[in-house]
Amino acid sequence: MWSLTPEELVAIKLSLRVASVATLASLPFGIAVAYILSRGRFRGKMLLDGLVYMPLVLPPVVTGYVLLILFGRRGPLGALLEDTFGIVLSFRWTGAALAAAVMSFPLMVRAIRLAMDAIDRRSEEAAATLGASPAWVFLTVTLPLALPGIVAGAMLGFAKALGEFGATITFVSNIPGETQTIPAAIYTYTQTPGGDEGAFRLSVIAVLIAFGALIASEVLSWRTTRRRAGLA
Repeated sequence: MWSLTPEELVAIKLSLRVASVATLASLPFGIAVAYILSRGRFRGKMLLDGLVYMPLVLPPVVTGYVLLILFGRRGPLGALLEDTFGIVLSFRWTGAALAAAVMSFPLMVRAIRLAMDAIDRRSEEAAATLGASPAWVFLTVTLPLALPGIVAGAMLGFAKALGEFGATITFVSNIPGETQTIPAAIYTYTQTPGGDEGAFRLSVIAVLIAFGALIASEVLSWRTTRRRAGLA
């Protein structure tokens, strides 16, 4: 019962690759957007805020359909990427990574923004009065102080990306060995007579990986906080 089939191993490896790429690729953008929302004072901030969190409230299928319209081979962005760089996202594992990144982005931004909101502004103001530029203040004060939140956001994003299903299957379908991640493989098993054991195996694997990511997030955040307190 616990012996994984080659197809299941491929789905697990693909899920880890998709979640890792989605997290690493979206993390710089997540930090930037969280900083803008936390520190920015500008017209349209509420609109940006709403757009960032939109994937949380939209049905995942709708998000996947929007991605298909925009990044499909006939879509405006998809055609541009293919003609200019030779990059095809629809029905490829890279498209699955894009869908996972979009769906996990709000959770990542939320965690990082809360960490930045909790920073004492006087630390940043003190650095600025000593002549530090805004970029240097961000790199030497804001970013280190927000590091526990950044770690937590990255791990939450990874866990969310690992379990993404609706947007992924709409955008890149369910192709074994190419776009069939763990959730898609579980769905396939549930639609197959006698597939209960396979669905159960992959469900346990998904729970263990997600739980491990969350535990790692807590440990890394705790160690970062301890190290920062020791330097204070």
